[in-house]
Amino acid sequence: MGASHDHHGHNHAHGHSHGHGGHNHGPVDTGDWRYGLGLLVNLAFVGVEFGAGLWSGSTALMADAGHNLSDVLGLAMAGGAAVLARRAAGSRLTYGFGKATVLAALANALLLIFACGAIAFEAVQRLADPAPLMSGVIMIVAGIGFVINLGTALLFMRDQHTDLNARGAYLHMMADAGISIGVVIAGAVIMVTGWSILDALVSLAIVAVILIGTWSLLKDSIHLALDAAPRNVDMTKLRAALLNLTGVREVHDLHVWGLSTTEAALTAHLVHDRADASVLLAEAQTLARRDFGIGHTTVQLETDTLPDCPAC
Repeated sequence: MGASHDHHGHNHAHGHSHGHGGHNHGPVDTGDWRYGLGLLVNLAFVGVEFGAGLWSGSTALMADAGHNLSDVLGLAMAGGAAVLARRAAGSRLTYGFGKATVLAALANALLLIFACGAIAFEAVQRLADPAPLMSGVIMIVAGIGFVINLGTALLFMRDQHTDLNARGAYLHMMADAGISIGVVIAGAVIMVTGWSILDALVSLAIVAVILIGTWSLLKDSIHLALDAAPRNVDMTKLRAALLNLTGVREVHDLHVWGLSTTEAALTAHLVHDRADASVLLAEAQTLARRDFGIGHTTVQLETDTLPDCPAC
């Protein structure tokens, strides 16, 4: 693990520590069947809901159907990315296809924003020209949609905090559940009062809620696409923890980036004065995996700061 040799006049130890025990490499297994099930159920409901929207004259139902269609595409991308991420690494894609999950999460966020624009456009048109609605049909169809969307969202709830891709699917489906319950309430009010303009107003209110919820997904997925450190890795604490390892005098060239939406990699140079370099490598690996969830660790050990890092 640690081989001492002379480099640019500085004697140092260079080692690569790759932790595998006790850590799951590759995406968290959110279960490909969940994406498939959500895809099939929601695709069938899109057809039913859009047809009911045309029949009843409800903008909210048609807008929700359009948003559900974007969710179907999002689930297809998320599921496809999860399958790709399990493929073995190759001679060029040496880290495998894990980054596909990041691209899918980014695409899902952009899809949500696009869907919100389409819903808002249609709702504004209906505000200017409200039409009579079949409130009973609206309530029944939206109620069914609420059950389907909530059930699909619950499939991904457990993994939403550890997998950005799963969080994208969860946010998609929870947003749809919110839309559906809003449409049910609007239908009930319209039935009592006859205020069909509420259909469009509810659509606009739900668009605002979706956009607020999508912001964090968009921001996190862009950061991971740019190889930023994952949100759950505090770089200041990580640097301090490495400096606290016995014999470590300096830490430089510290980099952490996401290999996928669930796993991260680390590279670092540690300047030290220990004789047991292999033990130090193991300690650094264990620290990164146990305290920061980083499973791929590459550490270069140096007895003096090398001239290849002048800024250090």
